[in-house]
Amino acid sequence: MAGVGLVVGAAVAGGLWNGFRAYAASLPPLDLRVASVQSTTVVDREGRLLRPFTTEDGRWRLPVTAADVDPRFLDMLTAFEDARFRHHAGVDPLAMLRAAGQMVVNRRVVSGGSTLTMQVARLLEPRDDRTIGAKLRQVARAFELERRFSKPEILSLYLNLAPYGGNIEGIRAASFAYFGKEPKRLGVAEAALLVALPQSPETRRPDRNPAAALAARDRVLGRALARHVIAGPEVVRARLDGVPAARLPFPMIAPHAAEAAVAERPDAKLHRLTIDLRLQKSLETLVRDRVEPLGPKLSAAVVVVDNASGEVLASVSGPDYFSAERAGSVDLTAAMRSPGSALKPFIYALAFENGLAHPETMVEDRPTRYGAWAPENFDQSFHGLVTARKALQMSLNMPAVEMLEAVGPARLIARLKGAGAEIAMPKEGGAPGLAVGLGGLGIRLEDLARLYVGLARGGDTVPLVRRVGERFVDRDRLRLTDRVSAWYIADVLRGAPPPVNAPGGRIAYKTGTSYGYRDAWAVGFDRRFTVAVWVGRPDGAPVPGLVGRVVAAPILFDAYQRLGAEPEPIPQPMGALIATTATLPPPLRHMRKDVPKTLAATVDAELKISFPPDGARIDAGFAGGAAPTEASPLALKALGGVPPLVWLVNGVPVSTVEGRRPAFWQPDGAGFAQVSVIDAKGATATVRVRLE
Repeated sequence: MAGVGLVVGAAVAGGLWNGFRAYAASLPPLDLRVASVQSTTVVDREGRLLRPFTTEDGRWRLPVTAADVDPRFLDMLTAFEDARFRHHAGVDPLAMLRAAGQMVVNRRVVSGGSTLTMQVARLLEPRDDRTIGAKLRQVARAFELERRFSKPEILSLYLNLAPYGGNIEGIRAASFAYFGKEPKRLGVAEAALLVALPQSPETRRPDRNPAAALAARDRVLGRALARHVIAGPEVVRARLDGVPAARLPFPMIAPHAAEAAVAERPDAKLHRLTIDLRLQKSLETLVRDRVEPLGPKLSAAVVVVDNASGEVLASVSGPDYFSAERAGSVDLTAAMRSPGSALKPFIYALAFENGLAHPETMVEDRPTRYGAWAPENFDQSFHGLVTARKALQMSLNMPAVEMLEAVGPARLIARLKGAGAEIAMPKEGGAPGLAVGLGGLGIRLEDLARLYVGLARGGDTVPLVRRVGERFVDRDRLRLTDRVSAWYIADVLRGAPPPVNAPGGRIAYKTGTSYGYRDAWAVGFDRRFTVAVWVGRPDGAPVPGLVGRVVAAPILFDAYQRLGAEPEPIPQPMGALIATTATLPPPLRHMRKDVPKTLAATVDAELKISFPPDGARIDAGFAGGAAPTEASPLALKALGGVPPLVWLVNGVPVSTVEGRRPAFWQPDGAGFAQVSVIDAKGATATVRVRLE
């Protein structure tokens, strides 16, 4: 009889199995579209999360695979949920029998007997009913999943779909929401809590029911200890940890760059940017710390570019994305602002390129009027005769305007646009005037950075690269200036005086302050990197004391320190002329538009001051109590040299004479005076006299 019973039992079991197979075959293929719904994520060049976005229905479901998770979490998960996961075919008969026996003995469901594969099936086809039919469908789907996918793929499906409370789905979203880290970096206590949550995600949410969360976590730790997944001392230490009291915000690193990337390719789910997360975070902190003391409505932006590849390594668009006062939602790296003096290096580069000047060419910083416009220096003083090097390092306005007049404002604008910069002119369609050289136009911080990258690259600009894998080709290279002129500018700017407490001579840099103290700029570069900084109010309102060298330059130098690399000077190219003013070819010794730039310039006799003689004591009437306005003018006479002659007293220009006639100077008080004259070739003569 026993044999008959076995035969009957086998027949019944076979019939049930055949019936189940027929039922499973009648089901339509499993719809995997649920698993394909994921958050759009923006990551850095190494794949580190910069910013995720919710799905269309408002859920956080960050893509993850089993390889992205701490192996101890996976061990605890399988030990707690499905110990034979790696060996069964989707259903664990022993677990099903155990669950059935527990239900009979306890007259209630004690454990469900579901495998991880069955849980994935339920997550893919969510159903509220807990009937036998629903369980059979789940079993059928589990077999289907095992046929179609490998064990790691099934595990990855679970890791993406498991609920963790509220709108948090998947281990990666949960790890960020509760612990602010990638699941690869979970500790033992953290991993145990995240194993426990999906069984009852709402009742065990640590931010709402910490006691229930703690008890569930400790049960997981106990099971892991019993299954020899974790050692006893680790469990003891893990049980000492609490559970998180609140959900954490998701990362918002480089938020504007992330938004721009998603807007550019809205159908893509993963955006990998060239930004370096560590550098980006460091510079965001720097900007926030520097802007906070400046006032509640001030903002700042920073762009860092790799000169060789054109890759944007950092793009800080403001100190606080959520600040309404600072217009945090506005991308200030792409805002049109006035560059002030930050464009002067490109004026000089054009002058050098066209043979009009050299870094050691003497230029005049003296009062000059161009029609109704009489530009002044920032310090409202004039420095007389200086080299082009010194004029650019000191950011003197008059030499820059004189050079711009020589090269032509339209030519400057055409060259900047031709190099890839977008320029906004004050009057659309109008001819650019000399004021553009002092900031009378609009430019974006990212475009200004691109132009300075061109100087660092030897005169050719390239597009800024923002996505990993993108590359520029040769036709993308645009000419800014020639290699020698670019190096001249780099060499000059490397000698610019640094801000207070900053080391000098390490990077080439230039500052700028727009009219009315609305924009403060600082851009620096070496062979490898270019860093551009802007500070101001997003609404363009003036801020007294907002000066590039005082406000923006310290941020620039601090940003360079955070690059983690020693600045490298740009190698000197072949053809660069290393000379002093006196050893330059005669046409390059002095920058004057009315002197022919030809090596055949006439050489005259040696320049000498014939009056006053050196060491003379001159009675100007001060001994008798005369006021400066009552003193007799002093005649200044010279012999030799090539006119026109420029006369200076104590370094300040006092007169320019075209021929050999004398100049006159009105003394301003008693004492010693140094009288100098310079001719069109740059030759000088000096005497020292005493006025009485």
